[in-house]
Amino acid sequence: MKLSLVSSGPGDLSQMTYAAVQAVSRADCLMGASRLLANFPEHRAPQVPLALPEQIIEYLHAHPEFQTPCVLLSGDAGLYSGAKKLVEHFGAEQTEVYPGISSVSCFSSRLGIPWQDWHLVSAHGTACEIAAHVANFEKTFALTGGAQTPDSLCRELDAAGFGECAAYVGQNLSSPQEAVFHGTVRELGKMRFAPLSVLLVMNPRACERKASSFGLPDGEFLRGDVPMTKSEVRSVILSKLRLKETDTLWDIGAGTGSVSVEMALFARFGKVYAVECSDEGCSLIRQNAQRLGLYNLSLIQGMAPHVCEGLPAPDAAFIGGSKGKLEEILSLLRQKNPAVRVCISAITLETACDSLKLLAELSFEEIEAVQVSISKTKRAGRSNLLMANNPVFVISAAGRNDG
Repeated sequence: MKLSLVSSGPGDLSQMTYAAVQAVSRADCLMGASRLLANFPEHRAPQVPLALPEQIIEYLHAHPEFQTPCVLLSGDAGLYSGAKKLVEHFGAEQTEVYPGISSVSCFSSRLGIPWQDWHLVSAHGTACEIAAHVANFEKTFALTGGAQTPDSLCRELDAAGFGECAAYVGQNLSSPQEAVFHGTVRELGKMRFAPLSVLLVMNPRACERKASSFGLPDGEFLRGDVPMTKSEVRSVILSKLRLKETDTLWDIGAGTGSVSVEMALFARFGKVYAVECSDEGCSLIRQNAQRLGLYNLSLIQGMAPHVCEGLPAPDAAFIGGSKGKLEEILSLLRQKNPAVRVCISAITLETACDSLKLLAELSFEEIEAVQVSISKTKRAGRSNLLMANNPVFVISAAGRNDG
């Protein structure tokens, strides 16, 4: 079998390359979304309305009689398409990819704006923290679809303080119903757009926030009377969590939000949920997030684990305070994501011992405990004295995906 993955472009058949049209003509089975198959009413081979890669894989394995099947993909196969999973499954020797005109290049031509410096993201059927992207990049292009439309993304951006940014929407590109709209983010957020649309946001004040290291100075944070994880201990905790830029993260017992803030700076395209029950702590978290312009940090006020039950599954979580609910919190984390990475800080031997015991009982792996003892210099006349902070236990572990 030789599987052809054919890019149909933004919609109009005249936008397809000659090689792509020829590949379709040779197909003994044509698959893809119904709207794409409708462009080939005279094609004699069987037409199968399947769009999800998993469905296509199952169908082809069940029908080995097809030797030259073809899958129609919207836009370009190299831009957030199902081609990736199909190539990974069948292998490069059994697949042939036919690139096409993407909605990015099509929209660029309509606007007369080169796209080589655009930051590309997808909000098509997937969660997208659009404010974090716009905060980091001057020109952000988003594919939209499903629940996330250009107007809903613009309303989200307006709420995050980007209402005055210029934005463009391309609707039904290359079709007879094509329309291009221009206005501020706030203006476009009041409109309604078709499902097949794209969005370009221009933020001239963008500042790429990429954390190059952990351990912001403690003086960067407002702290009041709420306990705060110190800079050096914070560095160890964050390194043990093995953060990625796109992670979803929980900080339980967030206090002043110092760990939450550094999580959000590193996971700049992910999402951080700071869980805190005290009013003063919540106020400090809001202020500290605002001071650093963080749009991917959400405050959840209340007692864990109850208030965490509706949160998205975390890739990693830090537990700085549990109010005696450590077992319930760890159980919820494992339920949400069996492979979750966790880190717990403890200042008493009893909490450290309880943490190690519970992690083992809940089948966590890579369980490790380290003691962090920090002393800092203090000037005394012409000399420097070392002043010790209380030692802290940092306990880390990784979940196990039994499935």
